[in-house]
Amino acid sequence: MPGGTPSGDAPAVAPPAAAAPEGTENAQVSDAGRADGGEASGPVPDTAGTVPQAVEPDGSEEPAVPAEASAAGAQGADARRRLRAALWPPRLSRGQLVVAVLLFSLGLGLAIQVRSTNDHSQLRGARQEDLVRILDELDSRQQRLQQEKTQLDQSLTQLENSSNQAKEAQEQTRKKATELGVLAGTERATGPGIVLTIDDPQGQVKADMLLDTLQELRAAGAEAIQINDVRVVAGTYFTDGSAGGVQIDGRNVSQPFRFTVVGNPQDLTPALNIPGGVVRTLEKDQATATITQQQKVVVDAIAQPKPLRYGKPAAK
Repeated sequence: MPGGTPSGDAPAVAPPAAAAPEGTENAQVSDAGRADGGEASGPVPDTAGTVPQAVEPDGSEEPAVPAEASAAGAQGADARRRLRAALWPPRLSRGQLVVAVLLFSLGLGLAIQVRSTNDHSQLRGARQEDLVRILDELDSRQQRLQQEKTQLDQSLTQLENSSNQAKEAQEQTRKKATELGVLAGTERATGPGIVLTIDDPQGQVKADMLLDTLQELRAAGAEAIQINDVRVVAGTYFTDGSAGGVQIDGRNVSQPFRFTVVGNPQDLTPALNIPGGVVRTLEKDQATATITQQQKVVVDAIAQPKPLRYGKPAAK
């Protein structure tokens, strides 16, 4: 009868089983019980008399790490620790510190040089027409200086070759005094030049702007300058009035400011129109500058010379 032992028959004695590996004994016993038709009611004791516990993987246990990998990780951590200890805190020798200071000084000097070079290149973005005008102005200055040198050489030659050197010297002295009188503002002057008119409806033009305009005209070769009815001389000064406006040599000057200038118009006009020059600066302050070139302008304002209080001619 399946599932049991037939009555009256002796159970068959199984031959002794060969020794099985430790991991397969339980499985064999379980299979034998199922072969007899019964179900195992519990764990079957193994040869050692211990009951194995079933362990199901739940993912919480970590896989075993090989000994070689653990040793390599420990060596890597130790190497990183030694590297950090070698780099920080830094240990600098005297020679390394000197080299670092020299390199820093060299870099700082190069940076300052590059910046100063860029700051002084104001004509880098100028138009070709403006560059041509500036070049013409420089050429005109050179020609003017060459002409002055030639005149002085001629005067010296005439003085040396004249039969009456005393009379020739007196004539040249008188001529020179007249020229110096024009420069000093004690003589009227006439000749080619320009008239610069500055309209300032917003009242933004100050004394320093008029002074910059005067300096530009002098640098361009102006020989005689008059602002409204005030003659400009070596000691002319500009101040801002307490109630507004501008004072020149202590005299109030009202708008519009009118510069009457004797000089070469081809030199004076480009000097005022250069990039970043007087005209551009005035336009930024909402003032209008109008330049008129004329073949003959008259500077008729006379400056009263002031007696010297401290200076006197030096003995040769």
